[in-house]
Amino acid sequence: MPLFQRKKPPTTTEKPPSEDLPEDDDSQNKSSKNHRKKPKWSCVDSCCWFIGCVCLTWWFLLFLYNAMPASFPQYVTEAITGPLPDPPGVKLKKEGLKAKHPVVFIPGIVTGGLELWEGKQCADGLFRKRLWGGTFGEVYKRPLCWVEHMSLDNETGLDPAGIRIRAVSGLVAADYFAPGYFVWAVLIANLAHIGYEEKNMYMAAYDWRLSFQNTEVRDQTLSRMKSNIELMVSTNGGKKAVIVPHSMGVLYFLHFMKWVEAPAPMGGGGGPDWCAKHIKAVMNIGGPFLGVPKAVAGLFSAEAKDVAVARAIAPGFLDTDIFRLQTLQHVMRMTRTWDSTMSMIPKGGNTIWGGLDWSPEKGHTCSGKKQKSNKTRGEAGENLVSKKKKPVNYGRIISFGKEVADAHPSEIENIDFRGAFKGQSIPNNTCRDVWTEYHDMGIGGIKAIAEYKVYTADAVIDLLHYVAPKMMARGAAHFSYGIADDLDDPKYEHHRHWSNPLETKLPNAPEMEIYSLYGVGIPTERSYIYKLNQSPDSCIPFQIFTSAHEEDEESCLKAGVYNVDGDETVPVLSAGFMCAKAWRGKTRFNPSGIKTYIREYNHSPPANLLEGRGTQSGAHVDIMGNFALIEDIMRVATGGNGSDLGHDQVHSGIFEWSERIDLKL
Repeated sequence: MPLFQRKKPPTTTEKPPSEDLPEDDDSQNKSSKNHRKKPKWSCVDSCCWFIGCVCLTWWFLLFLYNAMPASFPQYVTEAITGPLPDPPGVKLKKEGLKAKHPVVFIPGIVTGGLELWEGKQCADGLFRKRLWGGTFGEVYKRPLCWVEHMSLDNETGLDPAGIRIRAVSGLVAADYFAPGYFVWAVLIANLAHIGYEEKNMYMAAYDWRLSFQNTEVRDQTLSRMKSNIELMVSTNGGKKAVIVPHSMGVLYFLHFMKWVEAPAPMGGGGGPDWCAKHIKAVMNIGGPFLGVPKAVAGLFSAEAKDVAVARAIAPGFLDTDIFRLQTLQHVMRMTRTWDSTMSMIPKGGNTIWGGLDWSPEKGHTCSGKKQKSNKTRGEAGENLVSKKKKPVNYGRIISFGKEVADAHPSEIENIDFRGAFKGQSIPNNTCRDVWTEYHDMGIGGIKAIAEYKVYTADAVIDLLHYVAPKMMARGAAHFSYGIADDLDDPKYEHHRHWSNPLETKLPNAPEMEIYSLYGVGIPTERSYIYKLNQSPDSCIPFQIFTSAHEEDEESCLKAGVYNVDGDETVPVLSAGFMCAKAWRGKTRFNPSGIKTYIREYNHSPPANLLEGRGTQSGAHVDIMGNFALIEDIMRVATGGNGSDLGHDQVHSGIFEWSERIDLKL
């Protein structure tokens, strides 16, 4: 029977359909009317229309972007903010400055590109394609394959069987981290304005996942850096090189300066005067000389402030087995094979970072207001300040619970975890799908960690040895975190001490200069409040307690993290202490009296979206586009020195904080 029946038109003798309509015909008429109604609008229709509108808008904006003149964004920006200053390269070219000293760039962790040379079957078609840096397209297409290839061997810290990933070479290795996200590109472009090109610029790219000594063992990267610097010096009329490391590259070059002068086979055999002959200045950008607390959080729970906040917004999402991909567990398994991460564990212990009841940054406020000095007020002034504001115990790098973070040392009852029995049972058996060393902790070991309550910089090293003994045993062969009592002790000739500035001497190069260039004015992670992770889906038993929060304007506690002044990644204390005190003048760490300078750049965010990441940023990576920093580097590269820059430029309390550290000099 058809859905719709054709009805005969009524004749003159017939009654209208509305009159004396049989009951069956009436119901049929209603059914016919229902069939003529418009179909309902479904969620699928809404999603399709939304995606279509987004795509259409995107294509339209992309068309406008490609069609508009190249000068249009600058025109709009100048219309809003006024005329833009000349880039440093243009400014210095007008002053008549030209390329002089060869420049060597040393990228840090994460920012250098890595490409595939040999892989498993799942990586077919990716030969010499970037697995790190670039578009990251392969991460989305085959995430588990990508994690497998980016991980190193858990025993050796070198390549797994059948996998070879190598650093991209040339300036393109780290000019951009991803399309549109610059790293070294702005500095390179400004140097080009005054005559620099590839013959007098060199990107010392390396596989940043490896320990520093293993980059030489596997790739001979240190030897190639030595040869390239020697070549650039000899082909530029004997003019010494200006070295510009960034982030972890600062520690890498510290290692290099000891390696290059040490005798073979452990060292490069360059002799005790190699640095004096080949290096004019080392201009360290955002250097984590003494490590970063952020590295502890990353190794302990595979998170930092941003990840912790994401977990709070979407509880369980990063811990749950989504499409058979337990995100944080895979991240932890991968990053714990990268020995380089252990180079940034805080160095110097409680002497540098503070203890249960003190820290060098004591009294710091995060409101951005200038702090009033109490030097002339005596004890009465100090008591007044203490009543107004509760002091932050920055020395407690990890505290289990906010009450413990605020408690007086006498109120804290620690139950030592070092001898606790770990056992084999774990709360979640599905975690064994992706092995991490937490599998061997057992419930007893996890409980013992929480019962210890507070971890200072000294205890953090023992904590990591307890929760990840295999990782730390591998790392202990390459890195050390103490303070040398006697730098002439032969044990400090081993390469594991070379990247720790507190366990090694600077080279005998009195004419060389060392700069510490870094941003300030951004809240930077300093210590953490943790809690046990009770989620049944979680494979990582600890997480930052994001509910620990204070709304007070001057409070430094936000989302379970105590912040201090820095560049968002490296605290001022780590970036500035060596040049402010330990290396200043002739000390046991700087026996030849190399001149040191601190250049701080106060963070100023971009005024509008058209400014991109800003030309006055102090953020850890964005500072690479800071015009003032670029100008300082270019003036030294063209023959200037610290006096020409105006000596120190300081906005933070680094000198005051450094004086509170009782270090034998």
